[in-house]
Amino acid sequence: MIEARGLTMFYGPVRAAEDISFSVRPGEIMGLLGPNGAGKTTVLKILATQIVPTQGEAYVSGINVVENPLLARQNLGFLPETAPLYDNMEVGEYLSFLAEARVPLRDRKERLAWVREVCDLEEVWFTPISQLSKGYRQRVGLAQALIHDPPCLILDEPTSGLDPLQIIEIRRLIKELAREKAIIFSTHILQEVEALADWVSIINEGRMVAQGKLSELAKKAFKEEILFLLADRPFKNLSKIPGLKIEDFREEGGRYAYRLCSKEPKEAEIMKEACREGVNILALERESEDLEKVFLALVARQKEGEHVGA
Repeated sequence: MIEARGLTMFYGPVRAAEDISFSVRPGEIMGLLGPNGAGKTTVLKILATQIVPTQGEAYVSGINVVENPLLARQNLGFLPETAPLYDNMEVGEYLSFLAEARVPLRDRKERLAWVREVCDLEEVWFTPISQLSKGYRQRVGLAQALIHDPPCLILDEPTSGLDPLQIIEIRRLIKELAREKAIIFSTHILQEVEALADWVSIINEGRMVAQGKLSELAKKAFKEEILFLLADRPFKNLSKIPGLKIEDFREEGGRYAYRLCSKEPKEAEIMKEACREGVNILALERESEDLEKVFLALVARQKEGEHVGA
């Protein structure tokens, strides 16, 4: 498990993060989402024992990262946004060097063979790191984070700078790893969160905006529900249902489409009205909200001073 409890970090008078809390269990992928400069990297560096927080506590596999950083690192794989690579070494040489530092002698051969296969490094094993493409450099960076088989992974912008095919491969690998590990990855790309994360924590200006699954965040972001209704004839009394507003209405090819708005679920009342009026409902569904809309709505509400956290 990876856990943050009230993490706060000030650089002099500058607040980089304030009161950040979350918990990620084994088998989960949490997306840490926010614009550039939101404080994501600061939080990850605290968890990865790179910096000490001004306030708060952080735990990796139950180990306090400030009180026992060496033991915490043994249980953690960390991929910073710029992978810590030695350009003058070959890929296999570099990973063997790290294995000597992190892996017991009896397990080194097996772990090297595993990361070589899992990170698809066979073709570049004897290639100097300086000659690698951005995609392969990311793969080697991920391999160094995995070499000691840690139960927790922290990945800072793991697909940054990759082409579409490389992004797909890295996503696939992260999902496979998540079967047994607790994983946090940070990004400012909304599509990355939708593709990878089981749930998301949104940070803006150093503060937690909200956290949860997309469906939960949508409920927090929007004070009213939007319904799409399609019928074979127009309703006469739909607007008389208490709390239901008709935002849009149009007729297309003998079908009648409504866009409805309400603060409470109104599906049951709409169905009853349809029965009373003899209207056949062809479709009735809630309008989906993508993460971009949710993110913008939550950030806007935070700026207005409204608490929307979990």
